[in-house]
Amino acid sequence: MKYKLNFSSNHLYITLLLILLSACGKKPVAIYPTIHKITHSVYASGTIKSVAQYEVYSKVNGIVEQILVKEGAVVSKGQPILKLANKAQELSFENAKLLANYSSENANQEKLNQALTELEVAKLKMENDLSLLERQKKLWSNEIGTKNDLEQRALSYKNSVALYNASELKLNDLKKQIAFQSKQTEKSAAISSTSMNDYVVKSEIAGRVYSLSKDKGEMITTQTPVAIIGDANKFYIELQVDEYDIAKLKTGQKAIISMDSYKDETFEAVIEKIYPLMNEKTKSFKVDALFTNPSKNLFPNLSAQANIIIEVKDKALTIPRAFLIDNEYVYLANKEKRKIKIGLMDYEKVEIVAGITEKDALVKSIQ
Repeated sequence: MKYKLNFSSNHLYITLLLILLSACGKKPVAIYPTIHKITHSVYASGTIKSVAQYEVYSKVNGIVEQILVKEGAVVSKGQPILKLANKAQELSFENAKLLANYSSENANQEKLNQALTELEVAKLKMENDLSLLERQKKLWSNEIGTKNDLEQRALSYKNSVALYNASELKLNDLKKQIAFQSKQTEKSAAISSTSMNDYVVKSEIAGRVYSLSKDKGEMITTQTPVAIIGDANKFYIELQVDEYDIAKLKTGQKAIISMDSYKDETFEAVIEKIYPLMNEKTKSFKVDALFTNPSKNLFPNLSAQANIIIEVKDKALTIPRAFLIDNEYVYLANKEKRKIKIGLMDYEKVEIVAGITEKDALVKSIQ
């Protein structure tokens, strides 16, 4: 039994030794640089957004009285979305309208007619007193009558002129007062009407209601959005690009978009806008890309990934990235470590600009 155990141990040792010797004797697999198409791109993650998508806020605080649309509904620009209770404001508006009507020129026509009649009477009296004065002057020139009669006629005419002027001034002042009060009350009514409109939340664009965050009877404030609305047919991708890559981007570059919702499909987009301010927390820049061939069924806030194409070469001398050492060296099959110059790089390949040719055999490592 002891002999058998020793034999088994020796046999196992010899087997392991043979395996190690066999492994040490294997030569590294060599490859040669080849000509391939290579694309250099920048990766970015993002979110699908509807064009003109925005959060809807109320201009006033209040309680939801009516919800006038449903989620998913298509609305036109200016269409009411929901209405807030505003009984006090309605009463204020009615009061402003009553005051405006009371102060209008039509409502004060009787006062104007009375003032105009007083002016006409004063004018007739002035003209009559002038006629009597002229007559008294002729009589006095013919030594008929007394000087006192002439003075009395002159005084009467003077008083009638003063009365006419006062009546004219009264009429003009009344017109000004009525016009001022009418305009003032009309503006007050207009302001009150505008305030009434603030209690009806409307859509600023023609689009789709993607979200309604309040129900009937709930309190809303000016600080909390009540809905999200965006274009029903046009979408873009809001991307986050690392600060390391932002200098490589420019508008008009093509981007290949993939989404978890469409795993077997890719879509094309074009970089439309690069925002110049970096987010200090994420160390990234916001970039907008517009779809050129969007899916028929897109929804806001879907997650997306993009490969933004920076440069493409149809014929480039390439090697697998796994054979690149420290981004500037390769191992030749003759165990030489040679310095190279690289160009474009993707996830699998790297372009060789200088240092080796298609005839140089490469290995991953040397023994």
